[in-house]
Amino acid sequence: MLANYRRLFAVPHVLSLLVWSLIARFHTPGLMIAVTFLVVDWTGSYSLAGLVAGAFTLGMALVGPLRGRMADKGGTDRLTLVCGAVFTVGLLALTVLPGSLWWVSIPLALGTGLFGTPANQIVRALWPRLTRGPERQAIYAAEATTQELLFVFSPILTAGVVAFAGPRWALAMLAVLSLAGTLGFALALRRAGVTGPAPLEAAAGPVPAGPRRSLLRDPALLVLFAMCMLMVSGIMGVDLVIVAWANELDAPYLVMVLASVWALGSLVGGAIAGGLRGRPRLVRRSLASAAGVAVLLPFVPPWAELPTPLWVTPLLFLSGLAIAPTLAATMGRLGDLAPAARRAEAFGWMSTALGVGGAIAGPLAGGLIDLMGIAGGVLGATVLVTVAALLSPFVPEAPAEPEETVIGPVERVDDRP
Repeated sequence: MLANYRRLFAVPHVLSLLVWSLIARFHTPGLMIAVTFLVVDWTGSYSLAGLVAGAFTLGMALVGPLRGRMADKGGTDRLTLVCGAVFTVGLLALTVLPGSLWWVSIPLALGTGLFGTPANQIVRALWPRLTRGPERQAIYAAEATTQELLFVFSPILTAGVVAFAGPRWALAMLAVLSLAGTLGFALALRRAGVTGPAPLEAAAGPVPAGPRRSLLRDPALLVLFAMCMLMVSGIMGVDLVIVAWANELDAPYLVMVLASVWALGSLVGGAIAGGLRGRPRLVRRSLASAAGVAVLLPFVPPWAELPTPLWVTPLLFLSGLAIAPTLAATMGRLGDLAPAARRAEAFGWMSTALGVGGAIAGPLAGGLIDLMGIAGGVLGATVLVTVAALLSPFVPEAPAEPEETVIGPVERVDDRP
C-alpha cells in the first residue's frame, strides 16, 4: 500500500507544494468555529452565526472560476500573495468590530471571502500536470487525507484559543497563520517553476478547450459540481452541529475532541484509500459517506440524551472513514474530465460549488438547530449527503491512462522574464 506514496513523493516539488498549500488553508476549518462563537456571543443566535460563516464561503465561491481563469493564464504566485494579504486584513478588521455593530460582519465576511486563498484550486490543477496514472489518484488521496490533519489540529487550536482567550484572539491567530501559509506557498510555486500556464496537451476529457465555451455546459462536470456542493454542505453541517452541541453544554473543549475524532476517521480512511491500486469507486464511497452521517441520528439530542457527547466518539470515527476517500475520488474524477488548459478554472468551479455548499450549510444547519435541536442539524446533513450520493452514478469515468509517472525535473514554465 505504501508503493504509491513512495513513487509519488519522488516527483520533484510535489511534497513542498502539498505542505505549503495545506498551511495556506490551515485557517479554513477553524474559521467557522471562531466566527460561530463570536457571533453567538454578540447575538445569541446560531442562525445569525451561520449567516456570517456562510458569507465567508459565499465570497470564496463567487470568485472561484474567475481566479481559476487567472491562474490558467499564469502569475499564480502573485495571485496568491494579493489574496492572502487582503484576506488577512479582513480577518483582523473583524476582530476589532464592536458587538453592537454585529450586522457589519456580514458584508465584511463576504468581502473578505472574495480574497480567500486560491491555494486549493491552484495546487489541484497542478497534480495532473506533475503526475500520471496511479500516482495521480495517490496525490489526490494524499491531499484529501492530509487535509484532514487540518480538521484535527485547526479546530483543536482554534477552540483552545477561544476557551482561554476568546474568539477575537482566535480570529487574529488564524489571520497570522493564513498570511504565513500564503507566503510559503507562493515561494514554493516559484521554486517549482510552475507559476506560468500549463503546457499545451490534449484535453483530458470531453469538454472542448475553447475559452468561449462554459465548463457548465458539460453535463458530467455540472453533475459533479452539484454533487460537491451537496456533499460539502452536509459535511459542514456536521461541523456546525458539533460546535452547537459543545456550546449548549458550555464546554468548548468538546469541539476539540469531537471534531478531531471525526477528522481522524477521515484521515485513516484516506490514508488507506490512497494506497489502493486501481481506480476509486465514486458511487461506493459516496454511499458510504451518506451512511456514515445517517448513523449519528439516533444518538444526538433531543432524540437521545447521553450522559456526555464523548459516548458518540466511536461512531464519529466510523462516520469519518469515508469522507476523505470520497473527496479524493471526486477531485481525481474532475482532474481527469477537465480540459488540460482549463483545469484551474474547473477547480475554481469546484471551489464555487464547495463555497455555495458551505454558504448553504451555515444558515440551514443553524436554523434547523434553532428549530429542532442538535438532531435537526444532523438530519439536514444526512439528507444533503444522501442526495449527493444519489447523483454520483451520473458522473462518468474518463478514459484510462497509462500507469506511469513523471519522475524528473519539473518543466520550467515560469511566466516571468
